[in-house]
Amino acid sequence: MENELRVIISGGGTGGHIFPAISIANAVKAKCPDAKILFVGANGRMEMTKVPEAGYNIEGLPVRGLIRPLWNPKNIGVMIDFFRSKFMVKKLIKSFRPHVAVGVGGYASAPTLNAAADLGVPCLIQEQNSYAGVTNKTLARKAKKICVAYDGMERFFPADKIIKTGNPVRQGLLANSMTRAEAREALGLNTDLPTILVIGGSLGARTINNALAAGISRFEERNIQVIWQTGKYYAEDCEKKAREAGAKLVRPQAFISDMATAYKAADIVISRAGASSISELCLLGKASILVPSPNVAEDHQTKNAKALSDRGAALFVPDSMAEKTLVEEAIALVSDAAQITKLEVEVSKLALRDSADIIADEVLKLVRK
Repeated sequence: MENELRVIISGGGTGGHIFPAISIANAVKAKCPDAKILFVGANGRMEMTKVPEAGYNIEGLPVRGLIRPLWNPKNIGVMIDFFRSKFMVKKLIKSFRPHVAVGVGGYASAPTLNAAADLGVPCLIQEQNSYAGVTNKTLARKAKKICVAYDGMERFFPADKIIKTGNPVRQGLLANSMTRAEAREALGLNTDLPTILVIGGSLGARTINNALAAGISRFEERNIQVIWQTGKYYAEDCEKKAREAGAKLVRPQAFISDMATAYKAADIVISRAGASSISELCLLGKASILVPSPNVAEDHQTKNAKALSDRGAALFVPDSMAEKTLVEEAIALVSDAAQITKLEVEVSKLALRDSADIIADEVLKLVRK
């Protein structure tokens, strides 16, 4: 190794990719304070703002996702952008001279890790889901190490490359020492009322939002508080419906900046079943109702959710049933202390701790080799 460690980390698109990537970067910096870390993302995506906010430099690529069906003529332009991006990354790699490249999933990781492997840079990929994505399955043969969060991933990857690490989560979530009452007070909530946290992902979830909007009066009648992250695309409409219903306990907002306090305040959580969300629920030991998004590759969120519900660690509501049953399921669960405790115990058993540190150690091992 030369004077300092240099690492490229690539991926993004959603908080589920970005927050683990930042956690890995922080863990590398904790072990090697002089390390130089450069992120590579996709222009116009969340990582282009979230990564600089975390204190790291990022370069953007014109890469974007394939359009379904695959024979759509617009995919010609998508492939042109992919090869443009790969060319740009090769120039970047020759300038930055990384010792290792890390891919966390998302559009940018494909051209970045392909280019890195072509130039002889050792690569590590992190697969967050129980069903591997197309990008990571394609990159697997070029990767030296593959970090996963679930058992049975040899279905997708060479067994000798796999290490089970779990998914890194936002460090601040685990550092919050508030009591539940203190968290509710900090959020301006009643400390004694049952409380539900609703998180449909950083971009929002239409079906969950529709179900919650239709159920505002039911929550109000039952004196149940709802901390409701709508996502920016749905915020205005959801806030309007809450006002029209005269809601006092149901509080929609575009984005929750202090998730640690929101989690602490909640008795139960309603969530999509992205890998990062599930890892957070496991590590925090939260009872939850999972509503997997149907609009993801290989329906991997349903597989993530069933990995918990089959073990009695979460309740599972299909997206197609959410508008009919979600509100009543939530009211029933938040009113059942014994069921909440049972879910908390079982989900805590699935937690994999220190994931970012373990992955950072694997990054350093690749460099030493």
